[in-house]
Amino acid sequence: MEDSNQNPDVILIGAGIMSATLGVLLKELNPKLTIEIYERLDQPAQESSDAWNNAGTGHSAYCELNYTPQNSDGTIDTKKAIKIAESYEVTRQFWSYLVANDKLPTPDTFIHRIPHLSAVFGEENVIFLKKRFEALRQHSLFSEMQFSTDKTQLESWMPLVMKNRSNDQVAATFMEDGTDVNFGALTKSLLNHLSKQEGVSIFYNHEVQKLKQKEDGVWRLKINNEITDETVKSRAKFVFIGAGGASLLLLDKADIKEGEGFGGFPVSGQWLKCTNETIIAQHQAKVYGKASVGSPPMSVPHLDTRIINGKKELLFGPFAGFSTKFLKNGSYLDLIKSIEFDNIKPMLYAGWNNIPLTKYLIEQVMQSQEDRIEALKEYFPEAKSEDWVLLEAGQRVQVIKKDENEGGILEFGTEIIHSEDGSLACLLGASPGASTAVSIMLEVITSCFGEQMKAANWQEKLREMIPSYGQSLNANPDLCKEVRASVQKILKLS
Repeated sequence: MEDSNQNPDVILIGAGIMSATLGVLLKELNPKLTIEIYERLDQPAQESSDAWNNAGTGHSAYCELNYTPQNSDGTIDTKKAIKIAESYEVTRQFWSYLVANDKLPTPDTFIHRIPHLSAVFGEENVIFLKKRFEALRQHSLFSEMQFSTDKTQLESWMPLVMKNRSNDQVAATFMEDGTDVNFGALTKSLLNHLSKQEGVSIFYNHEVQKLKQKEDGVWRLKINNEITDETVKSRAKFVFIGAGGASLLLLDKADIKEGEGFGGFPVSGQWLKCTNETIIAQHQAKVYGKASVGSPPMSVPHLDTRIINGKKELLFGPFAGFSTKFLKNGSYLDLIKSIEFDNIKPMLYAGWNNIPLTKYLIEQVMQSQEDRIEALKEYFPEAKSEDWVLLEAGQRVQVIKKDENEGGILEFGTEIIHSEDGSLACLLGASPGASTAVSIMLEVITSCFGEQMKAANWQEKLREMIPSYGQSLNANPDLCKEVRASVQKILKLS
């Protein structure tokens, strides 16, 4: 058994976008902090952060219809959309700061401007989209949104979607300021920058086996070196669990009272990837539609232009599935291992309350290639099976937690759990995740480094990194315009 090189101030578990973002933020706020990062795989960003394992959408609520539900009275609820849009603007400001200060490489290695569209079919859906457009465009963050039912306009926005389409009613909204993000490339660049900082050590092929808080408040970790099979010991005053699907299992091992009652529901995904370069060249947008009744938000269908490792790609999906693994590179025993006395009741209630979701997932698993192509044809009427291949996407673990009224509920967002003393934080859940990473990690820092956050030098640094920090862009049209213009220039999105 060996000790790590030092007893760091901070330990980050998992080398994905969340740990990378938190590590860079903390090091910017306090360059003297020492940090250790442990990753069980041999490279960073191999799970949900990898470009092929997520949608690559800079989630700004421009096109994601599930962020704007329709109320029982027919009005559109825009609260979640505005919150997500604000959060993504914070993220883009932070990236801009890093690029401008040569802490990230040229932005075209990880972000590109790709218009975001919502497309719907049929009279009822057209009415809904028009209501959504009218509700959103009143807000500064969405003031540039366009709406159309004009066939010529729609053909220019999304030619593949409109080509040889029947006479069904079609409508779409269009936001030119949409983006496609390679979160895998971004994560690697963030960690590469971190690795060059004094006091930062990154360990790959190291899996955290145990973590326990001692009476002095310090966390002791036992980590297995997967190459040598040796056990490494490390200790820190603050630990962040950002291990994707594995976070729930590690939270159970941490045994904090705030983590009691949480369970997880794993959902896998698949994409159809276009192999015909002629077709790929004709599409230049992210076109999102409406999810099927009973389907999880991660299964909202979309026909996406992607830029992955410098190459233009075209994907459709995702198609949902079920696996008992919590990670793509996980174990089929993950779900069973996650069941504890304190979470079995919420998990059973959540399962009972989500029977339509279970039915939907079974149907998705049973789909053939022909079934998937039929689903694609709703968005690309001329689609042919020989032009598309099936790819495995990432594994997501949706949050199940206790609820006084329903016993247990299944949530499709992200959840931050932190100990009362702020010495440990854990991130559970999925979308919109990566796009809102900076806001989420600022929430972690506020909860766990509360006194430091109040310091004048931290506040000044935060405003330097995020010019709109502490302000609402949606409530300040002039500031919104100014910040966006700066971000677009620095990130080369103009």
